[in-house]
This record gives sequence, C-alpha cells and structure tokens, in this order.
Amino acid sequence: MERRDLEIFLTLAEELHFGRTAQRLFVSQARVSQTIKQLERQIGTALFDRTSRRVELTPVGRDFLNDVRPGYELIRAGVEKAVAAGRGLAEPLRVGFTSPLAGEMVLFAASAYRESHPGAGEVALHEAPLGDPLGPLRRGELDLLLGQFPVSEPDLRTGPVLISDSRVLAVSTRHPFARRESVRLDDLARDKVISLSGPVPDYWLDHLLPRTTPDGSPVERVGEATTRQELLALVGAGRGVHPVASHEVRYYARPNVAYVPFAEAPPLEYGLVWRAATETVRIRAFAGAAEEVVRQQNGPGQVCSECR
Repeated sequence: MERRDLEIFLTLAEELHFGRTAQRLFVSQARVSQTIKQLERQIGTALFDRTSRRVELTPVGRDFLNDVRPGYELIRAGVEKAVAAGRGLAEPLRVGFTSPLAGEMVLFAASAYRESHPGAGEVALHEAPLGDPLGPLRRGELDLLLGQFPVSEPDLRTGPVLISDSRVLAVSTRHPFARRESVRLDDLARDKVISLSGPVPDYWLDHLLPRTTPDGSPVERVGEATTRQELLALVGAGRGVHPVASHEVRYYARPNVAYVPFAEAPPLEYGLVWRAATETVRIRAFAGAAEEVVRQQNGPGQVCSECR
C-alpha cells in the first residue's frame, strides 16, 4: 500500500466526492476510482458505499479511516519537517517590530508561516528600539524587522508595504491643539517637535518629522526621546508635540496626552526589512506569509490599516 494510495483514500473520506478529490489532488477521477478499488481488493471489503447521488464510508471504511489517519499524519509531518530542515526552515526566526500594529501583523504572519510550513522553526517576537530600529538587524540580533518605511540602505532589502496608517499629532491635553478637530502639517511650525535619540537615518527622521512645513516654515526639533514612554511623558508635560500613526491611539492612551488627526498628511507605511547578505529561504517564506495575510484580509494589491 503506497503513501499516495492512503492520501487518495483520506481525501475521499473528507470530500465524499470523487470529482472534488481528483481536483484537490491534481489526478484524474479514474485514478481515484482505481485506487479505491485496489484498496478494497487488498482489504477484502468495500470502504465506501457509492451511488450516482452520494458517497459514504462503510463501517469498515470508518474504522480504517480512524486507524490509519493518525499514523499518516505523523509520517506526513515527519517528511515535512525533514524537508524544512533541508531547506533551512527549521531554525528559529527572530522578527522585530516598531509599532503595536506591526507587532500584531508579525503574529498573524507567524501563524500563516507555521501553517504553510509545518516543519518551520519557532518565530520569536522582539520590539525594536524607537531610536535605533535598524541596529538589532545589523548586529545580527534580528533576522527580520517589520518597521517604518522608507528604508533605503545598501546593505538592507525591503519587501512591499504591508501596513499604511494615517497620522495624528500627540499633544498635551493642555495644548490649544487638543481642542481642535484636526491639525495641518503647517501647524508643526507653531510649536516644538520632540525628536528621537539614536542612529536613525536622516531621511527616515525627516519623513516622520519634516524640517519644514509645506508653506516653507521651519520646524523646530527639541529634546531626544529614546523610548515610547519617554516620548509620551515629554508630550504630556507640554515639552513639545510629536506625529504618530493613528493606531497608536488605541495602545498608548494617557490621561495627559491628546491625539489630534491631521487634515492632510501622507500616511505612515510599514514593511519588512532584512539584511541582504543573510537572506535565507526562511526570510523569503516569512515575507511571503506576511503578504498572504494582507491579501486574505484586504484583497490583492492592498495593505493593512488594521490587522485582525
């Protein structure tokens, strides 16, 4: 009895339809029928009752199904694990994130990655430092990072945009902006903007905190926050304002911080980043799983604004 014979039997036991079984296994319907007949001859009795209208397991077929399915699943899992190890998938994968929504996306992608590659290693989740998101990647502490774009570095590779979110302005609840329904980018010149401490690329920081407003007024950057909590503490104390992604409102509610939507501002985008020199089949597989999560939730060519 070949493994393929058991696969055909188990699939037919699930589908109870010869045509669907053939389509699912990419074989002819005649091959399915022939295989079942051969199995029944070997066992000496019918495994399925079939008429022109229905297909059902016989009592012997049900017992046979219950007996062989656990063993078949163990064999299949062992083969997939061995294949994964041979392809480099068995090692743990360390994935970083820079925002709460990015962290949720990593968890969804990890589930999809393990489901599509049963022999793959564990996925470990790590929060990247606010002021040095690329540092752990370059030091080899992370294999992948789901971080804020743009990233344009010669030693790093990026995948497509996975998350796109609107911006809001974090201000003290005592700030005049807190009573407004919205602000504009030009309003950044009317107060000080708290900056970030760390070796972040200038172009990345300029995308988050523009040096000038659309009307050409300079934006004053002050202070240097190294963590999210430091940043919000400075904002709450009235030391300045700071633009953030709108999803952070749900995760970082504070009694002395208000979040005011921007009327017009480009979205903040997030995607996967990895070192070009250490790209592996694991990294490509995880990136593919993350893209599949977005496709299933939002449709082809779309991105997540809120992952579920």
